[in-house]
Amino acid sequence: MTLENHRVVITAAGRDFGRTLALRFASLGAEVFLSARTLDAAERVREEIRAQGVDADRVHAFACELTDPASVREFAAAVAARTGHIDVLLNNGSRYQHGTDLLSASDEDVVDTLASGATGTVLATKAFLPLLLASAKPDIVTMVSGCGERGHHRSEAHDAFYAAKSAQAGFTDILSRRLRDQGVRVISLYPPDFDNHDPLSDAWENAPRTAKDPLTAQSLVNCVLFAIGQPRDCFIKSFHFEQV
Repeated sequence: MTLENHRVVITAAGRDFGRTLALRFASLGAEVFLSARTLDAAERVREEIRAQGVDADRVHAFACELTDPASVREFAAAVAARTGHIDVLLNNGSRYQHGTDLLSASDEDVVDTLASGATGTVLATKAFLPLLLASAKPDIVTMVSGCGERGHHRSEAHDAFYAAKSAQAGFTDILSRRLRDQGVRVISLYPPDFDNHDPLSDAWENAPRTAKDPLTAQSLVNCVLFAIGQPRDCFIKSFHFEQV
């Protein structure tokens, strides 16, 4: 699949799976608009992408604090100053909080976990919706988590992380119904813990991927590419995976 005609916004692209998404989408030809909490983090990934031979005008870096409404609006405005539309919004931003004991996290940790995952997803989607509606092929992709599934209990994540992911799940579910008539597809992924191999390392091609191995970032990226690559009458609402 090639993405030369796609303009893609990726939140929390400065590290981990956000960086993976940025590197992979850029390698397939997409023009990417990357955000991270700090501009330095986003620019580091931009330089990694450019080092792979991508033209400078095809990769853009921005600072965005998803818990701050003004920062989200400024990010969207900066993207709008460079393009009249985007085709894909990848909602990847969400702080992880570990711990099975509710009392193990500070109040500040709880607020930040909920705000980055739940509030941040709503704010980013709202801010970028006008640019998506200007596209002929708009897709909103949200990395939720198995923790957002009803009845999921196998993660060591904190209760606040479960709450944030459940909020994302509820938001994307209703959004899918309400935006369908406008041609916007809303796609959610609910992965368990997975191995995020560096796309610039040999492990990306050589990692074991059998039924006995953990889910890989490679497979998650392939799910996203499969969904956005379908004809516009095909609305894939979500990807769910076996609990591990």
